[in-house]
Amino acid sequence: MKCPFCGYEESKVIDSRPTDEGERIRRRRECIKCGKRFTTYEIIESVPIIVVKKDKSRESFDRDKLLGGMLRACEKRQVSIETLENAVTEIETNLQNSLDREVTSVHIGELAMEKLKEIDEVAYVRFASVYRQFKDINTFMEELAKLLNEK
Repeated sequence: MKCPFCGYEESKVIDSRPTDEGERIRRRRECIKCGKRFTTYEIIESVPIIVVKKDKSRESFDRDKLLGGMLRACEKRQVSIETLENAVTEIETNLQNSLDREVTSVHIGELAMEKLKEIDEVAYVRFASVYRQFKDINTFMEELAKLLNEK
């Protein structure tokens, strides 16, 4: 860390403590060359996840959009919002932990369907019918058959 007084590039940390409800770390430093003290703040840098849509356009990942789609699939089902929020958090964490900064909407949809399959099979089929754009009753029945065969 560069000293704001003399410009020397080495300092030692004298004190460290979290601030802003753990969102930042405040560090008191002392310049090794001139001995003057100064304060720095350290924050976590969040790198946005970019979603590549089917038409090749790009937009930032929006957890509310994903949650909204999953909520629509679970309408009139006995699935708590907390359960869906946890599922969306798991999907978001999975995406953040991957090395890819760009992810396809197809991949996100597949992750959502996996979670919904664990949570509620009817919600899964509803989500899949919209997401995969079933053309007719036969494609819908094929998806139901796959679901039954997995059991």
